[in-house]
Amino acid sequence: MVFEITDQSFEDEVLKSDIPVVVDFWAPWCRPCHMIAPITEKLSEEFEGKIKFCKLNVDESSQTAMQYRVMSIPLLLFFNGGQKVDESLGAVPESVIRPKVEALL
Repeated sequence: MVFEITDQSFEDEVLKSDIPVVVDFWAPWCRPCHMIAPITEKLSEEFEGKIKFCKLNVDESSQTAMQYRVMSIPLLLFFNGGQKVDESLGAVPESVIRPKVEALL
């Protein structure tokens, strides 16, 4: 399951999470973002309980997007222990995203 988060819930859901977190910065109008969604959905089911997957709408939560200098989307940020440890920019295939997810374990 991919959780929808906002500026208000980002700290609790991501920075204070006791398991690693993948955050998908996206927007409804972004076509490539819709190409990433099925991949994050699939991985979220596969790694359920081990890694949390969230999505943050940059139009509605611009504060967090600015804080992490999100200039283009889709952008996946990988967090472990409240720290950003990796990222993936653009509509990349699962073969690019999976190793980054596995590295969080």
